[in-house]
Formats: sequence, C-alpha cells, structure tokens
Amino acid sequence: MQKKGLIGLSVLFLGVAAVAVFSFYGQQEEPAARSDEDRQVRQMQVRNLQQSRPHILKVNMIGENEKLKRKLNNDPSIKLVHHNEQDKSHYYNNEVIVDFNVIPTAADIEKMSRDIDGELTEKLDSAYIFKSNSQPPAKLVEYFQRHPYVAYAEPHYIYLPNEVNDTYYQNYQWNLPAIRTEGGWGVTRGSKKVKIAVVDSGVDLNHPDLSHRLEKGYNALAPKEPPADDNGHGTHVAGIIASVPNNGEGVAGITWHNPIIPVKVLNAEGMGGSFDVAKGIRWAADHGADVINLSLGNYQPSAVMEEAIRYAMNKDVVVVSAAGNDNSSQPSFPAAYPGVLAVAAVDSEGKRAPFSNYGDYIDIAAPGVHIASTFSHGQYASLSGTSMAAPHVSALAGLIRSIDPDLKNTQIMDIMTQTTQRGAAALPDIYYGNGVIDNDSALRAAYKEKYPFGKDNRWLNKFFGQ
Repeated sequence: MQKKGLIGLSVLFLGVAAVAVFSFYGQQEEPAARSDEDRQVRQMQVRNLQQSRPHILKVNMIGENEKLKRKLNNDPSIKLVHHNEQDKSHYYNNEVIVDFNVIPTAADIEKMSRDIDGELTEKLDSAYIFKSNSQPPAKLVEYFQRHPYVAYAEPHYIYLPNEVNDTYYQNYQWNLPAIRTEGGWGVTRGSKKVKIAVVDSGVDLNHPDLSHRLEKGYNALAPKEPPADDNGHGTHVAGIIASVPNNGEGVAGITWHNPIIPVKVLNAEGMGGSFDVAKGIRWAADHGADVINLSLGNYQPSAVMEEAIRYAMNKDVVVVSAAGNDNSSQPSFPAAYPGVLAVAAVDSEGKRAPFSNYGDYIDIAAPGVHIASTFSHGQYASLSGTSMAAPHVSALAGLIRSIDPDLKNTQIMDIMTQTTQRGAAALPDIYYGNGVIDNDSALRAAYKEKYPFGKDNRWLNKFFGQ
C-alpha cells in the first residue's frame, strides 16, 4: 500500500508539472491574465468623458503661472536665484532651513534667535525654520554654518506646480490608449492595498469621480485642517491616476482600485516651501504610501527635500517627479535627484511636448498634452504639462506593485524603463529617457516575473502553501 501511495503521489506531481510546462510553452503569447470582463472593457474603451459629458473648463494655467511668477518677482519677501537667462528659482527672504547633528536645547534656540534678530517658526525632526526680522538668507546661512552642531543651512526654496498650457479639452482621453492602458487592464486593474500619495495642492475631497478612492490625507500647511484642494492642480493629478472608470461619471483613471492619499503642500496660488513639501513626503512615507507623485519642482537643489526623498526611498516607496516645463536642459528638482523617476511629456503623436524639459536625468516619458481629468469644485478640466505626465507613471507603478507587492522600488522602476515604447530613437535619450511608458508590456512583464508558469503557477503556489 505504501508503495502504491508513493506511485500515486509521483503521478500526481508529474501531472501537475506537465500541465504547468504545457501552460508555459503553449500560452506564452496569450495575455498574462484575462478576465470575463474584457469585452465590457473593450466596449467601454475610453469613450470618457463618460455618458454624462460634463462641462470641461478652459483653464489658462500659463497665464495664472505667469501672474504668480510676476507676483513673486515683485514681492520684497521673495528672492531669486538666476540659473541662466531663462530659468529662475524663488526663495523666502529672511528665512533659512537649518538641520542639526545634535538637537539644540531651549537655551540654544533662544540664543540663536537673539543672534539673528528672529525666531524659530517650525521644525521637522532635526530640521528647523528660523526667520529673522532684519537679516537676509545669505547672512543667516553664514551665521548657522559657523555653528558646530549644524549639518547644513539653506534658503527656504519655493516649489511651483509643473503644468503650463492654456488648453481646452481635446480628443477626449487619447492618453489612455496611447500607453496601452486597456491591455494592461487585462492583467490587473490594481489593488486596494497599494496606495498612491499625491503630494500637491490637495484633492477635492467631495469630487464625485474621486471621493470613494481617497484615504485619509494630510495638510502640511495647516495640520489640523483636511487636505482640501483650493487650487485644482492636485485634483487634476489625482484624477489621472484614480478617476473611477466605467461609472458613467466624468473621466476614467488609469487604476480601478488603488487608493489615493491626498497630501497638501501647495497653497491656493499653487506654491509651497521646500520645508512643507519635505514634511508631506515624509508623512506619506510614514502612512502607507507605496508610490509618491511629485508634480512640482524648482531648479535649486535643497538638502531638506533630498533628505525627505531619501527617507521615502529607504522605506521602499517609488518616487515619481515631473521634469518641468521650460523647454530647458537645466536640471529640475526633485526630478534630478538620484533614485527619483523623472518624467518628460509627449503629445498625442508620441512626440516630445515643446515645453518639456530635457537632459540626461530624464528616465521615462508619458502623455502630457491636453490631458482631461478632474478639477476642483466637482468640475473637469484639460491641462498640459509634465505635471500631467508624472501621474501616468505613478499609476503604472501602483499597478505593477499590485501584481507583486514584494517588488522593490528599484525593481518596479526597472520594469517600467525596460518595457517602454521605444520607437525609432536610440534610447536612453535626453528627451524621452528610456521611452514612452507601455502599461500592457510592463504589467505582463511584472506578471510573468511573479508567475512564470501563468495561472497554473498561482494554483501551484496555493497548493504548496506559498
């Protein structure tokens, strides 16, 4: 009987192995995971704006951004760094961010405040903001750099959103088929366990196309207040990732299930300090974000920002950033920091958007011209910019991690950059990085890496308790 039992187990094992091998060699060209809903998805395509056809705003963002820049340029409390004739970075006058190797005592803080004719206004771990009533940032930096316990002192830089164009809704959602979204949905539509943080101007918390996809967020500008969007930019970014598809309402997002964590770091005018952006990044990393989207930038490196990004990456978060919109080769931050996935923008023909920044720090490209999405006050709008390109990549990162939550952030980035639509250009390229994202190819690659024997691999994992 024992011998017969062993023979039976051997036959069972060989049979399972044969099925798995047949599945692997006989179905390689088939989709990694097809569902019975595919016909419904194909019929749906991206006819969105969906059945209700809501009014799409004409948003003159280039005009608004130019007004904001003029205001900053003429504000005596704001100073400028001129990187070249075109590119400038703004920072607050009479303020510095100081990071300490040894946390100062109350007596130390009081003495430093007297020395600079100012006060401590805010702190985040070992980083502090000091504001003077009379001394400019250069003098403040010089003072604090002489202190033996100071790791660094730097101006308090201002970050602006990376969208530009005066656009009106065109071509509906050309961006979804352009990155082969539908084919990717045949592999996965996402997971409620994999969360994407939008560190931006907040999100319209009551938007009918987003409200059911939102986690509890954070307002770095007013921590006791909800992260409500009083600008519109963050809501637009969030909608590209997570507007509910196939619900008869508005637009379709790239993910069906991944939650959005709204983190407000930009004010109603669309600007925010490096300290608040860093606070938002660290908060998101500490509160379950698997991916962080940063559709904002500045041309000046900031130590407090770089530390926050390193903190998130050490927690295995995928950090995605827009490259900027000045048609400039000047490196933009945070996109140019090591480990951040820097995203350039392309148009509906797959050509580089004329505003998109370029350089050897560009990792990948995505649609960023005439992108229709959600907007504040329950509305919809079409905007252009690398701000719109970045969330396409963040959404794909979330979908890849939905297939395999054990993938490291670097592995997810490698899958995206190695499965792009490469076209005729030799890549990597200063305009496109490694090419335009391809959701279908990336998700199939992630699925095949997780389940090399396809569906049978999943059954085997369950059978053997893996």
